[in-house]
Amino acid sequence: MKRKILFVCMGNICRSPTAEGVFRHCLDRHDVAGQYEVDSAGTHAYHVGEPPDSRARQAAARRGISLDGQRARKVTAEDFACQDLILAMDQSNLEDLKAICPPEHRHKLKKMLDFGSAGGDVPDPYYGGSDGFEHVLNLLEDACESLLHDLEGERAGA
Repeated sequence: MKRKILFVCMGNICRSPTAEGVFRHCLDRHDVAGQYEVDSAGTHAYHVGEPPDSRARQAAARRGISLDGQRARKVTAEDFACQDLILAMDQSNLEDLKAICPPEHRHKLKKMLDFGSAGGDVPDPYYGGSDGFEHVLNLLEDACESLLHDLEGERAGA
C-alpha cells in the first residue's frame, strides 16, 4: 500500500510544489518512488491552475529537479481523509489546515521542517530575492531526506 504525502503552503506556487518536486527526486534517487504518492496544494485558491513560480522552477532545474506538470490547487476535504501525512510549510499554513481539518485527521498534520535539522518554518522565497529560492531548496532537500528516512524506518519496523 502506497503512503500518500501532501505538501501545503498558502498559494501552491512556490514552497509546496518545490517540496513535492524535491521529495519526488529524493524518492527516485533512493529507488522507492513506487511506494509513495506525492502531491501539493495550497490553503488558498489564489493561483489554482497555474504552474509553479518560474523562479522556483529555474532554481529546482539547476539542481536537476523537475517541477514540470504541476498545477496549483486548493486543499480539499478529501485530502484530509485520503492523505497519510500532510506537511505545512509554515506555522500559518498549519493553523489554516487545523481550522478546516476534521478532528479525526488532525494527527496527520505536521510542519515540513519538523523533519531535518533546520526546524521552524520554510520561509516565503519571495522576500529573499533569487537567493530565497535557493535557501528554500536547501531546507527542503535536508527535510525531504530526513522525512524519507523516517518513513522508511516506520515501514521497515511495520
